[in-house]
Amino acid sequence: MTNRFVQKMSGMVDLTARDVAALEVVTSRPRRYAARKDLIREGDETGPMLVVLEGWLCRYKILPNGSRQIMAFMMPGDACDLHIKLLAAMDHSIQAVAPSLVATVSRTEMQSMMDEHPNIARAMYTAQLVDEGIMRAWIVSMGRRSSAERVAHLICELYLRARNIGLTHDGDFSLPMSQVILADALGMTPVHINRVLKELRLAGAMALKRGSVTIIDPVKLVQIAGFDDNYLHRRLHQTD
Repeated sequence: MTNRFVQKMSGMVDLTARDVAALEVVTSRPRRYAARKDLIREGDETGPMLVVLEGWLCRYKILPNGSRQIMAFMMPGDACDLHIKLLAAMDHSIQAVAPSLVATVSRTEMQSMMDEHPNIARAMYTAQLVDEGIMRAWIVSMGRRSSAERVAHLICELYLRARNIGLTHDGDFSLPMSQVILADALGMTPVHINRVLKELRLAGAMALKRGSVTIIDPVKLVQIAGFDDNYLHRRLHQTD
């Protein structure tokens, strides 16, 4: 099985065989989680770093009125909360969006690995900076982009992130999430997002099927989104 975490880190920096072996060791004891299973909840004591090997996770908060805001999606290869143990409690929850395989790496293990493997330390810090860039792009979407632009921008982002780790095929990629989940991520109602998705399909830009997305016309989708992939920093190590 391809270790997507090793694959992603290798895309950030040149890793030696020793670096790769160290990453494989710390992710060698993963656990499976069912869809909609919380890995950790807001208010819990902070835990280890999470590494997604298969499936999708999301970060979310529940508002006092019971509504939910999703703040990030994590796909295979992503790691979250590098230094979370420095905090006393979680300020949000993390849940499996789809059946997922997730490894946990303790702060001690991670610190030791980063001390002994400077390439891994550089890759981890770089990945964290890219995650912060993604968060800023989401803030811009929520604050300034129209509904159609917001949906198109998110699909462009998720497609490129999936393509970087080999999870796309001829313009298609797996998107194992309902319209309700997309609505929670985009600050929209399910009815509203259904209408926007229909508009994008009729415009010939993209089509969302059950569990997957087809990019019909990538140029049109990028134009609708006003998408610039600079914030994903895909050219750090790739020759793409």
